[in-house]
Amino acid sequence: MTAVSQPPLALGELPDAVRVRVVALTAEVLPQVVRLPPALRRVAGFAPQRRTRLGATAITDALDGDEDLRERIGTQVAARSSHEAAALVAGDAEGDPAEVAALAWLVRPEGWEQLVAARTEEIRTRHEAASRDTGEAVRLRDRLAEAEQALRDLRQRSRAQVEEYKAENASLRRKLGESRAAERATREAAAGYEHEAEQARTRAAAQAAVQDKELRRLRERIDQLEAEVVAGRRAARSERDEVTLRARLLLDTVIDAASGLRRELALPSVDGAPGDRLEAGLARAAGERAGGSVSAPSANSSRLERVLALPRARLVVDGYNVSKTAWPTAPLEAQRGRLVAGLAPLVARLGVETTVVFDAAAATARTAAPAPRGVKVVFSPEGVIADDVIRDLVAAEPAGRVVVVVSSDQQVASDVARAGARPFASGALVELLS
Repeated sequence: MTAVSQPPLALGELPDAVRVRVVALTAEVLPQVVRLPPALRRVAGFAPQRRTRLGATAITDALDGDEDLRERIGTQVAARSSHEAAALVAGDAEGDPAEVAALAWLVRPEGWEQLVAARTEEIRTRHEAASRDTGEAVRLRDRLAEAEQALRDLRQRSRAQVEEYKAENASLRRKLGESRAAERATREAAAGYEHEAEQARTRAAAQAAVQDKELRRLRERIDQLEAEVVAGRRAARSERDEVTLRARLLLDTVIDAASGLRRELALPSVDGAPGDRLEAGLARAAGERAGGSVSAPSANSSRLERVLALPRARLVVDGYNVSKTAWPTAPLEAQRGRLVAGLAPLVARLGVETTVVFDAAAATARTAAPAPRGVKVVFSPEGVIADDVIRDLVAAEPAGRVVVVVSSDQQVASDVARAGARPFASGALVELLS
C-alpha cells in the first residue's frame, strides 16, 4: 500500500506569533521576489515599516493560495538569512521558537513540519506558562494594588493623625503661651505684692518706732505721776493726821461742852428711838383688831449680854426663829407668850431697847398679847415676811449705834451685817433666857 500524503501545514493553522513572523519575513524580502501578484506588487511599493501593517492580509492570502510564490519568497528569505537557514538544514536551529517556525515554514527544509510542530508546541507551552505567569502577575498586581491601597489608607490616616498632632501641638503651644503669660502676670503681681508688703513692713516698723518712743514717754510720765502720787499720799497722810488730831481735840471740846451744858441745863434723858414710828405703824396694823401689843424676845450668851450692856444698844429679835428653836413642839401662840415673857427680866436688867418681830405674811388674823415694859412686839404686814421688816428696822437706825439682831437665818444675818448691825444666832438668846 502506498501512503496517502497529507497536505502541507497551512499558514492559518500556525500560531499567531508564527504567522506574524512569517508576514514580517515576507514583507522584508518582497521587493526582491519576481513575478509578484498584482496585490503584492502594490504592497512591495510600500515603505518597509508599512508593509507588515498594511499588507498583512494580502501576504497571508497570497502565501496560502500560491505555493510557487511561497517557494520564491522562501528562497529570498533563505538568502537573506543564510546563517539561520543553514542551521535549519543542519537541524540545530536555536533561538526564538516563533522565528525558527516561521523561517522553517517559508524555507521548508527536510523535516520542517516536525520542526514547525515542535516549535509550535513550545510556543503553546510558553504561552500557557506565560498565561499562568500572567494570572500570577495579575494576582500579584492585585495584591500590590491592595498593598498600595492599604499604604495609601495608612498614609491618609497618618496624615490625618499628623494633622491631629499638629493641631494638638498648636493647642498645647497656645496653652503653653497662655500659661507662660499667666505665670509672668503672677510673678509681676507677686513682685507687686512683695513690694507693697515691704512698704507695709517699713511703715509698720516706723509706726512701731514711733509707738515705742511714745510708750517710753508715757512710762516716764507714769513714773513721774506715781512719784507725784506717792508724794501726795505722804502729804495727805501728814495732813490727815493733823486734821484728825484737830478733829479729836475739837470733838473732846464739844463733848466736854455738851456734858457741861447738860449738867448746867439739867436736861432729862431722851425717850424713844428712830424706829419707833415704823414699829408703831406695824403695831397699829396688827392691833387694830386685837387692841394691844405682842410678846417680846430673849438672850442667852455672855458675849450677847456684854454687847447688849453697851450704852443705848438696840435689840431686834426674829420671833418665830427664836421661839421654834427654844420650844419647837409648843403651839405658836404659846411660843409667842413664853418668848415675850422671857425677855422681860433681860430688858429690865440691861435697859436695852427691844423689838420682837413675828412673821404674819400669810395670816389674816393676829392675836395680840400684853407685852412687858421695854419690849415691843410687831407683826409683819400681810404679804410681807418678818425678814424684810427686820431689814427695814436695821436700816432706820443711825450709823454707829449698837444694833443687835437675833436670828439663825443666814441671809438675814448677812444682810444686817452689811447694814452695820451685829447678828447673833437664836441659840445664844435661848441660852441667855434659860
